[in-house]
Amino acid sequence: MFGDREWVRTVTSLGPGHGTVGLLVIVLVVIRAIWWTVNRNRRPVQSTTIAGHAAVVVHASLYLLMFGIPALALLRAYGSGKGWEPWIPASGVEVSWMMAPADRLHSLLAWGLSVLIAGHVTMALVHRFALNDQTLGRMAGRLGTATTDEEAMTGRPAGRDLKAASQTKAGQLRRVPLCNVCQRPRGLSCSCCFG
Repeated sequence: MFGDREWVRTVTSLGPGHGTVGLLVIVLVVIRAIWWTVNRNRRPVQSTTIAGHAAVVVHASLYLLMFGIPALALLRAYGSGKGWEPWIPASGVEVSWMMAPADRLHSLLAWGLSVLIAGHVTMALVHRFALNDQTLGRMAGRLGTATTDEEAMTGRPAGRDLKAASQTKAGQLRRVPLCNVCQRPRGLSCSCCFG
């Protein structure tokens, strides 16, 4: 998209090779898919609201793009006939149908992935600071504390009344706004309030 410009060469020289990062991403996505498969029965219940469905679509898109973008580049490397040592042997024969999808889509899909990542980060911060739910805590892990299965499934502390105030670091109490219908914290975690 930007061509062979000086600033592009400078940026790409600062870290590991572009292709190496792509290959590592594929490996990590495969490991993550295996982890998800093994732990699929322990995942929190997914919301059936519009926001819940949107979250499923965005997460699936993130993983498909994280796998597909580097896979297209690997297909292009093989189709170019030049290979990519040590991973893809050079065949010396150019296969245009292998190169065409990556030539057309690699950059465009990478920009789309960047937009999804920015949206994902934004929504994680919304969950943390606007909705005050436990979504970000489940994603990042709670340092120094263990959570029960009930906490992981509901996003609420186990064994506490939902109307009870939660303790802040300063030792002061703050009330969590609850839905009048289902008594869950208001926002995306409540299907009555957001849907």
